Amino acid sequence: MPRPQATPSAIRAVGLTRRFGELVAVDSVDLQIEAGTLFGFLGRNGAGKTTFIRMLLGLIRPSAGRVAVLGRDVDSSGGPSGPWAEVGYLVDGPGLYPELTAREHLRLAARYRGTAPEATDEIVERLTLGRYLDVRARALSQGNRQRVGLALALVHRPRVLILDEPTVGMDPAGVVEIRLMLRGLADDGAAVLMSTHVVGEVELIGDEIGILHEGRLLDRLSRDRLTGLGQPRLVLTLANPDDLSAALAAVAEAGNSVEVRPDGVSLITSDPAAVAQPERLVAALAAHGCAPRGVHVESQTLESHFLAVTGGLR
Repeated sequence: MPRPQATPSAIRAVGLTRRFGELVAVDSVDLQIEAGTLFGFLGRNGAGKTTFIRMLLGLIRPSAGRVAVLGRDVDSSGGPSGPWAEVGYLVDGPGLYPELTAREHLRLAARYRGTAPEATDEIVERLTLGRYLDVRARALSQGNRQRVGLALALVHRPRVLILDEPTVGMDPAGVVEIRLMLRGLADDGAAVLMSTHVVGEVELIGDEIGILHEGRLLDRLSRDRLTGLGQPRLVLTLANPDDLSAALAAVAEAGNSVEVRPDGVSLITSDPAAVAQPERLVAALAAHGCAPRGVHVESQTLESHFLAVTGGLR
């Protein structure tokens, strides 16, 4: 009896790379996102988030690697290949026609997607667009243009939703509304990928967060890791980066394990005993000739972790 085939991942990228001349905008990124997951792409401006999303959508061709959505390879050649009937997206802004109203945009989208016009009513209510339906796009605020763009992405109830900075230009209440809506879509089984450079935007609702920096996926945090970020940690700062090897040997002899920050001079441990009695590790380092120049306990946040991973403030 044949085995049932496994359900393909909603999004799967393998070695995805994009170069623009000498610039490597996306560098060998592997990423897998399952149905029912809200994945947040966090990165500074210019980190490569939009380029990565454009490759997911087949808008630009990778220099290397491959990407599949709902088990189908994405093709950027302009042909019919791809799972687009089940994908919604918003990238590089909503791209509205200035003279068309919000209602006209939705009707066109419903016709294009083969969806009944009345199916847009739920989306209009969910995004509180009712009072703006007959306003031309050129007269809408940036936040309301963004709402229309999201409505167009959702009109066909996609299984995969790919969004680039979805709440840009929205007021604080609007940002909260969109967060709750996206969380609800993921809870209902959709795979949601959203990029942002605002830490709080994904910290509250993300199942997983990927930190993209200079084109590389430096870290991927599960919800368990995000929850654990609030635990106090001992940070030992060495006086000289050349002492790192000796310091790691000293820590190992003391029976501890540590993480090394990208700066190469900071050792970090969440071991409760080490946090309670930092002098034990300080003495072990001093015995190996690499006494730290700084010792402190910190309660890490996603923001501080992001800064530590990406090299701190500019």
